[in-house]
Amino acid sequence: MKRFMFPLFWRIFLSIWLAMALTVAASQLATRFLLDRERQAIERQVGLQALAREALVIRERKGRGDAWRFLRGEGERLDLHLMLIEKEQGEHRLPRVIRERIQSGWYPHKPAVIELQEGYQLVAWPRMGGEGWLDPRMFRFVELGLAFLMISLACWWIARLVSRPLKHMEGTARSIAAGDTRLRVSDRIARRRDEVGQLATAFNGMTDRLCQLLDRQTQLMRDISHDLRTPLARQRVAIELAADSGADEGLMESILRQNERLEAMTGQILTLYRVSEAGGDMAREPVKPLTLLNQVLQDAADYAEHQGVDCKLVSSEPGKGVSVLGDRGLLQRAFDNVLQNALDHTPPGKSVHIALVTTDDDQVQVTITDEGPGAPDDLLPHVFEPFFRADKSRSGHGWGLGLAIARDIITAHDGQVSARNSDGGGLMVTLALPVFVGS
Repeated sequence: MKRFMFPLFWRIFLSIWLAMALTVAASQLATRFLLDRERQAIERQVGLQALAREALVIRERKGRGDAWRFLRGEGERLDLHLMLIEKEQGEHRLPRVIRERIQSGWYPHKPAVIELQEGYQLVAWPRMGGEGWLDPRMFRFVELGLAFLMISLACWWIARLVSRPLKHMEGTARSIAAGDTRLRVSDRIARRRDEVGQLATAFNGMTDRLCQLLDRQTQLMRDISHDLRTPLARQRVAIELAADSGADEGLMESILRQNERLEAMTGQILTLYRVSEAGGDMAREPVKPLTLLNQVLQDAADYAEHQGVDCKLVSSEPGKGVSVLGDRGLLQRAFDNVLQNALDHTPPGKSVHIALVTTDDDQVQVTITDEGPGAPDDLLPHVFEPFFRADKSRSGHGWGLGLAIARDIITAHDGQVSARNSDGGGLMVTLALPVFVGS
């Protein structure tokens, strides 16, 4: 059954509309309340009833003129307009505005009316700016204040309604991108009956699908790699037996080289899988990067000589004795992969430069720089992706796994890897690891 949807557009529209309506209603109620309180205060004015009777006596004895002057003087003393009128016939003597207010059934700005038994009324309303009475401008301030408060609350609610779930989804997306694929947008947001809920549901569905594809890809690569090792080993034995039986030597050597390439690629894929699965759970021990680099250079000496490339290692004095905490074999593989990549792309007669330094933030940096063609700047962020090769500038070697494996190994050791083109044009790969400080 399809859920009832309440679009976000109508939520925002109705929220603003209701805020405006509530603002008008609240300001009217507040104004009416204040004016009623003012009128009641006038009616409760001490001596106002006695003053009305005294004015009535003066009117009967001395006439209307003396009563009017008496009320005017008392009104100035009390900051009030005072007028004595007959209940039935005298209202026409009042100012037109006051008559309209008395006769209106809904107008809140009504004067106070003191009833007298003799058929007279004393009408009283505050003078403009009189002390102790409400200034009409105050009502405008009250209305503006309520409008500001109600609109501010509505805007806050709308901003929270939209931004809070989006911020949650943005944080979830960042966490998933960082590797925590178990996270999803919360059900509370996904159950919302608007576009935000639909977006959260679609986001969770997309994430589930992508994670399934990634898991299948990882599982497929692992299974293929494992399954290839046995037939490749058997094929190698068969090739050697065929060579011993007098088969064409050149053909057998060519087949054997291709077999070795397949075995190397399979080993690289398995290493990539092992590092990604192990993460931070690998066994660690103090390791000296300088020792590993010397070992890597020694193992690569024959290949470098065959390529016609010189390897030059330079270490700062503090870097000679520094140690890192990690898996010796994996770190050696990371250094070796970066070095092999540099050797593959350095022309004969050129050099590969390796530098080992320490930094002020307790890190050791290994920089391996070749003198090859480098990589286009727009492709540099991708050089550490599996199976990626910048074919236009660095084609023809490997499967694009060496740098990806190096990145995963260094990341698993709480380090960072970066690449940029050196001033001379070659690719400079920097591997940074935290220095181990132990007893």
